Amino acid sequence: MKVHTTDFPGNYPGYDDTWDMQKFQKNFRIDVVHLDESSMEFDMVGIDAAIANAFRRILLAEVPTMAIEKVFIYNNTSIVQDEVLAQRLGLIPIKADPRLFEYRNAGEDSAEEEGSEIDTIQLQLKIKCSRNPRASKDSSDPQELYLNHIVYSRDIKWVPIGNQSDVFAESSIGPVHDDIVIAQLRPGQELDIIMHCVKGIGKDHAKFSPVATASYRLLPEITLLELVEGEKAERLKHCFSQGVIDLEDANGKKVAKVMNSRLDTCSREVLRHSDLKNVVKLGRVRDHFIFTVESTGILCPDILITEAIKILMAKCQRFLNELGSSNIQ
Repeated sequence: MKVHTTDFPGNYPGYDDTWDMQKFQKNFRIDVVHLDESSMEFDMVGIDAAIANAFRRILLAEVPTMAIEKVFIYNNTSIVQDEVLAQRLGLIPIKADPRLFEYRNAGEDSAEEEGSEIDTIQLQLKIKCSRNPRASKDSSDPQELYLNHIVYSRDIKWVPIGNQSDVFAESSIGPVHDDIVIAQLRPGQELDIIMHCVKGIGKDHAKFSPVATASYRLLPEITLLELVEGEKAERLKHCFSQGVIDLEDANGKKVAKVMNSRLDTCSREVLRHSDLKNVVKLGRVRDHFIFTVESTGILCPDILITEAIKILMAKCQRFLNELGSSNIQ
């Protein structure tokens, strides 16, 4: 009979997991590998998995954005039901800086109150399909026969409230993408809709999440335990993703060398070869996290990371304040 303890060991064999402030200050760093308007890849080195996961969860669920919350349908003669149409509109990313707006009051009468310029963005979708008088009689192409037969997100227009037209540029608010299909119409069908966008977080509804994906992985670690050359080196190279293993000339022979373990997809193909599986050690660097963040386009990825850091700092400060005000000895 085996007896197991319920206590989780603080340290793994051969790995010191104790906290050391000086060690953290020395080893911690952030390296930006790739950055553009829609995606960002960066390395966060010298932290624990719990902190890395905290950043991921905050990016998904706690960085606020503006999204369509209320849909007032005055006329909808399309084949799309009102409920489905409202749900489709709510999932369209809205380009508006949430840092310039406040949260709507969560009181009992807030649903009945009209929004103000500090907490609400008003959008309008008013479009009607008609026949194209210039269309050829023999044509069967809807693109030529009808006008406005496909409703796109570009047809959504911003209607300023209060002094919003003085504060924001005309092009600064609206759908992030202008080619999202909302509905299809036929002659005589129309949409007349007013939408209210409010500030929210992904924890309340997925439409408020500012990222398409936010993920991380540990940096692969590949170590050659012995010299691998010749035909054996060629096979070893093809066991990994392109760029991970390269061949170098040494005394007229091709020798395998680890070039960039970051490109490895951890396929473990090398373990299928009996003469190769014992010459390579596969692992992960425990405190080196590779983050990938793809924005929905509302805010740039680097701004999202900055906001996530601010939120985490606020959480830590709140915890310290509560800890300091408690009577725990």
